[in-house]
Amino acid sequence: MTLTERRTRYRNVLAGSECIHPASVFDPISARMAEAAGFEIGMMAGSTASGTVLGAPDIVVLTLTEFAEQIHRITRASSLSLMVDADHGYGNALNVMRTVEELEAAGVSALTIEDTLLPPRFGQKQGEELISVPEFAGKLNAAVVARQDPSLVIIGRIAALRSEGLQAAITRGKVCVDAGVDGIFLTGARTREEIEAIHKEIPLPLLLGSTPPTIGDRAFLGAHGVRIALQGHVPFAVAVKALYDTYKHLKGGGSPAGLKDQAASEELMHVALNRDAYRRWQRDYLGQP
Repeated sequence: MTLTERRTRYRNVLAGSECIHPASVFDPISARMAEAAGFEIGMMAGSTASGTVLGAPDIVVLTLTEFAEQIHRITRASSLSLMVDADHGYGNALNVMRTVEELEAAGVSALTIEDTLLPPRFGQKQGEELISVPEFAGKLNAAVVARQDPSLVIIGRIAALRSEGLQAAITRGKVCVDAGVDGIFLTGARTREEIEAIHKEIPLPLLLGSTPPTIGDRAFLGAHGVRIALQGHVPFAVAVKALYDTYKHLKGGGSPAGLKDQAASEELMHVALNRDAYRRWQRDYLGQP
């Protein structure tokens, strides 16, 4: 599947009437497993990218180059339509343009640019600070201009709801509309009334981060403009625990055989490593039986 086809598939989700959950992925194997399980849309967050590439927390120490390289590994290994959290675009509006260029070349289907001041400034108190509305508008406009493939999806990510309230979020949502982005990633939504109000005022598809159970009903979300709702990034946490438990077992004197029931089967490893394709290529191009 070509990159444009993947991006078109993502756009079709935004243009639909249902809310879907994407797979949280973080490397080629996780992406391939998600695809094998039936997912078509993948999501890589800045937090899981930082964790996977650096073993570091989500405090914006990952570089754009490192982020783009990990994206390329994922898009090469699977046909998922991959959306990514591009944070603040790694700088000002001109840096945002470079970010869009690099991530588009790496194969993303969609990326978000947010209105949070990142990285946190010296002496910043607990909690997030937002950039000004004009600066946010400039970043979004720059992102749209930098796009080369018109099928690439650009999304404005708004944190104003949880820090400045509903009206501020609506104001920034209208900035997204004016900039010509393709959707709004709304963080901090906690009530149905908030989603209803924003959907009423903003004629763009909505995307949500993890939501409380009170608004997690996909039928409700789909009816109010939400097309994609994240479920957190549990796969990464589960993988970390599985590794720790495995090493702990072995270090404590346990045998590899004792982990057999928890390990991937040979058949699943074939899928994870794309062995069937590689064996076919070895036969066809290397003359190997």
